[in-house]
Amino acid sequence: MEYACKQLLNASKEYEVVLHNVPVRKEKQTIGEIDFILKETAIQQLIHVELTYKFYLIDTAIKNPIHQLIGPNRSDAFYKKLEKIKNNQFSLIHTQIGRSALLMEGIDTTNIKQQVCYKAQLFQPYKNYTLNISPINSHCIVGYWLRMAEFNSTEFIHHKFYIPTKNDWVFNPYLEVAWVSYVVAVIAITERLQNNSAPMVWMKKDDHEFEKFFVVWW
Repeated sequence: MEYACKQLLNASKEYEVVLHNVPVRKEKQTIGEIDFILKETAIQQLIHVELTYKFYLIDTAIKNPIHQLIGPNRSDAFYKKLEKIKNNQFSLIHTQIGRSALLMEGIDTTNIKQQVCYKAQLFQPYKNYTLNISPINSHCIVGYWLRMAEFNSTEFIHHKFYIPTKNDWVFNPYLEVAWVSYVVAVIAITERLQNNSAPMVWMKKDDHEFEKFFVVWW
């Protein structure tokens, strides 16, 4: 994802990529990495940008809205990542080691601005079509999540399925993959759920209509 972002930035007339993926080391140990240092060309302003791309399920059983965005296996969460960016990644360039690393590249951090490019794909609860996730961008909702009991229904049995690898999660479903029957998909999904791993599933209704969702074990 960083590579794609860098290509877009390189094509932009508004920003110049000054540095990309700068490791910050203490002796031989890497203690962090700076994703991007950009220059806003119109005003020559330096900007430290941290890029992140996540997949979150919206768990409405959690009362606090900012805590509702969780990873498919509940080991990740939106609010935890925000805290990490604020307390670790943003603060890194203001440490002595971080300042020294950037000074070696000719970057003075005195007046540098900091921003986060936070991209995400969100999955709402199955059949919850009236979900309000404000102030989060509702256009980030690309699918839904459900449990195996819900997947074991007649709504799914006549369709074809594919379980993408994690590297392919970012893509929209497309036709040219090895689609399998519902029965074969159930076996593959059950195996993953038994290992406490929630798979993403692509579903093909016909050659032009697809859906993507997670089946969770919890």
